[in-house]
Amino acid sequence: MIIPADIHTHCQPEVPGEAIVNCFPETFVPQQEGWYSVGIHPWYITSSTVSLAEKKRCLEELLYHPQVLAMGEAGLDKLADASLSLQREVFEYQARLAEETDKPLVIHLVKAVDELLKLKQKIRPVKPWIIHGFRGKAVLAEEYLRHGFHLSFGERYQEEALRIVPSDRLFLETDESMTSIDTLYERAAMIRKIPSGELRETVRKNVEEIFFRR
Repeated sequence: MIIPADIHTHCQPEVPGEAIVNCFPETFVPQQEGWYSVGIHPWYITSSTVSLAEKKRCLEELLYHPQVLAMGEAGLDKLADASLSLQREVFEYQARLAEETDKPLVIHLVKAVDELLKLKQKIRPVKPWIIHGFRGKAVLAEEYLRHGFHLSFGERYQEEALRIVPSDRLFLETDESMTSIDTLYERAAMIRKIPSGELRETVRKNVEEIFFRR
């Protein structure tokens, strides 16, 4: 079994299983030996031709699929078309479903930090919540860490934020970037001043612990 080094991408990897591929529930078609996350993205709550009720029905079935490792992207985005109240409702639905199905939650967040923290306090999840594609400053990273979040870094980020994240709360991802995950590991290892192999082993253990342990 391959433990994925890339926890969030929208592209199928060359070797199935090397990355967790994010999919919409209504278009999920798994490759053999691939790993996936599925969720209702805040951008597409209202803009899709598929109804929200149908998306929820698909999602509730897919979270029990053996190749689906995580819920997400779920999130809050003040630039999305859907109202923030509807986004909160859909996010809370997914967060509670993640708890019921014993899955970590991968989060898309834009300009809604306070709202997210309030929801975390309300829901009090046991399963990890992971901010994907984190680009904020170190002070925001510290705020998330105080509230128990994990942080995943892609191609663009603040170097000081990457440096301060404890090793057991850290993930790397390609998201929509064409930069390889190998390059991202090499760069992150230089910033953290550790060997690339050490960083890979650290993240591998995190992935195994968070995404595979039931």
